Amino acid sequence: MSRDRAARLCFGVTFAIATFSFGLQFVQDWLGVWDDPSVIQPSHVIRAWRFLSYFTTQANVLVVATSFSLARSAGRDGSAWRVARLDALTGITITALVHWFLLHPLDHFRGWLWASDTLVHIVVPILVVTGWLIFGPRRRISIRVVLLGLIWPFAWLLYTLVVGGITGWYPYFFLDVGESGAGTVALYCAAILILLLAVSCLFWLGDRWLPGRRTDPVAGKGTPIEAVRDRS
Repeated sequence: MSRDRAARLCFGVTFAIATFSFGLQFVQDWLGVWDDPSVIQPSHVIRAWRFLSYFTTQANVLVVATSFSLARSAGRDGSAWRVARLDALTGITITALVHWFLLHPLDHFRGWLWASDTLVHIVVPILVVTGWLIFGPRRRISIRVVLLGLIWPFAWLLYTLVVGGITGWYPYFFLDVGESGAGTVALYCAAILILLLAVSCLFWLGDRWLPGRRTDPVAGKGTPIEAVRDRS
């Protein structure tokens, strides 16, 4: 099997599992299996809106979209795509880190709840990062891409705090101003953005130094750098 075919297979598997995980959690949320029975149940419209408001959900949507495009073409490139790909990488990595250190200790799920929670927060992040480490594609991340990649998480935080202040609902307890206080929430927001920047920079460094498919200005987009050396 060629490297290109192996890469497309890897990204295809990631796409399939991420899509299944996303769909499973959406169905569970739609059916209200995560809800506290002592609390008044929201309408399905509210459920869908809340589900899509989670950082985890949005990160998984980016993973699904970018993995699908890479499954079709392992050398995928483009200005907007580079930002989306980096956001998928950093978003799903932060999802795993925040879940493991802040949310996982509070979880006591069983059965399908445990399965969907584990798939979304652990399995998918491992697949995404492992696929990037092995197959790249490389030379897609620059400082400009890193800075542009911060627009989405910053906009998500702003949206979450504004909407939360109006509705009283926050997707995560550590962003609930009423529960944690404005000062604590501000510290969490700063920590999240700093962590996102740090993780983005790690991917930028890896993009520069790890071997793999790279864009070469002479050979063209998506041409393996090894092939360029062979022709020189």
